[in-house]
Amino acid sequence: MTDARPPHDPAAGRYFTMQLLRLIGIAAIVYALLALRGVAAWPGPVPRAAAWLLLAIGATDAFLVPRLLARRWRTPTE
Repeated sequence: MTDARPPHDPAAGRYFTMQLLRLIGIAAIVYALLALRGVAAWPGPVPRAAAWLLLAIGATDAFLVPRLLARRWRTPTE
């Protein structure tokens, strides 16, 4: 019997990395919005500036970082 493992595909790993970053970013956005409304559990009083900062970081992580990674990982055309 032969070992029929598929060859390593770097594109699959990169795809899942980008999707994981998007998911983490969206979770940060949701948590920041809940913190701004006073619903989320936060250690101590929630500083509004910290919640807004988390919202900005989450939006950057969800929308900008995957695009930058895709551009960086793009196959060069020569």
